[in-house]
Amino acid sequence: MNYESLENWRYMKHIIKLLGLWFCMASSLSAHAQVPVLSLDTVLQRIDNGNLLLQSYGLKASAYKYSAEAATAWMAPMVGVGTFMTPYPGQRKTDDMSKGNLMLQLEQDIPNTAKQQSKKQYIASLGDVENANRAVTLNDLKAQARRLYFNWLIAREKIQLLQQNEKIMVMMKKIEEVRYPYNQSQLGSVYRADAKIEENRNMIRMQEGLIAKARSWMNSLMNAPGNQLFEIDTTYVPLFVAAAAYDTTTLAGVRKDVLKMNESIRSMQLNIASMKNERKPDFRIRFEHMHPLSNIMPYAYSVMGMVSIPIVPWASKMYKSEIRAMQYNVEGMQKERAAMLQETQGMLYGMQYEIQTMQTRITAKSDKVIPALQKSMDADFAKYQENTLPLAQVIGSWEALTMMQVEVLDEKLKLYEMIADYEKQLYR
Repeated sequence: MNYESLENWRYMKHIIKLLGLWFCMASSLSAHAQVPVLSLDTVLQRIDNGNLLLQSYGLKASAYKYSAEAATAWMAPMVGVGTFMTPYPGQRKTDDMSKGNLMLQLEQDIPNTAKQQSKKQYIASLGDVENANRAVTLNDLKAQARRLYFNWLIAREKIQLLQQNEKIMVMMKKIEEVRYPYNQSQLGSVYRADAKIEENRNMIRMQEGLIAKARSWMNSLMNAPGNQLFEIDTTYVPLFVAAAAYDTTTLAGVRKDVLKMNESIRSMQLNIASMKNERKPDFRIRFEHMHPLSNIMPYAYSVMGMVSIPIVPWASKMYKSEIRAMQYNVEGMQKERAAMLQETQGMLYGMQYEIQTMQTRITAKSDKVIPALQKSMDADFAKYQENTLPLAQVIGSWEALTMMQVEVLDEKLKLYEMIADYEKQLYR
């Protein structure tokens, strides 16, 4: 092979390597681009639209709607065929008139319209209770999703922090390995640095496990496969927005559990109205046609209208007692609603003060404690590079700084979870 052919061959190999590298990078970027980034609002919207548990409430509400329509239906008519005043076989008949009759009977119950309408309104109100239940469950699921999202955010921050701090420990390990052959460091220091590096990596693995768990749980809440990949918006910062007022009237307007209580009370009141209508009568009509077995007897018929008398003492006792029991239940639910609002009011004030205190603590540690520990670490590391300070002391400063940084992130997570709980109480 001449020189020119060799150069061409090398040039082709170089082109092939570049093409392979470009293909790998393109594949990696394409795979990365296919992983969607979901904002918190997007996650909450998908839960609202796709969660299976929430869908069940809509189906139950629809079922009550059709049950309410069924409440206005009439009973089917009754038809009977038989004999009337027919002597038993073997008995002597005095004349043709004693042969009896064949009888056709029609009977129809005619319900009281007022009763049916009140029953229909009561059953339809149960669908509104189910819709209120859905709103309460949706709020719980949103709060759970927020906590998972915030855990994911803090886990990402911890991973970045630990990876950054690991670089310092790796550097110190390399310095120890260089100094050891010249008797300027001890072999134990190398092993100790290596142990700290591995410990740091285990902490990173733990955070990656928390992210995987959060992703799986959020997928289940969104009715998606548990292993479906997506990322979160790591630039998102939860903010605490205090409510303008905590009076019970305002809280009653925003809390869905109070709405559920109101719908339950309204449903109970409609049931009371339905039970009161039980004192109204029901009707029945009966028509009977007689076909005589004797030719000398005429055809005959009977028409009878009947009405119930529900006001008699032995019948009215039932609905009167039921009405009184439901009235007590309504009064109890009203007291429970008032107590719920009063408790929520005090809880929100306490949560607001706790959140503000936590914000002050985090600010103090971030602005004063961590910078001081960072300066101490930098000073010790500078002395260590000059070989005037042992590795153990530098590791101590490194650990103190890392622990404080992790502690601040832990407190940030507590703050974010407090904000999630606060918004849960306000049904945001």
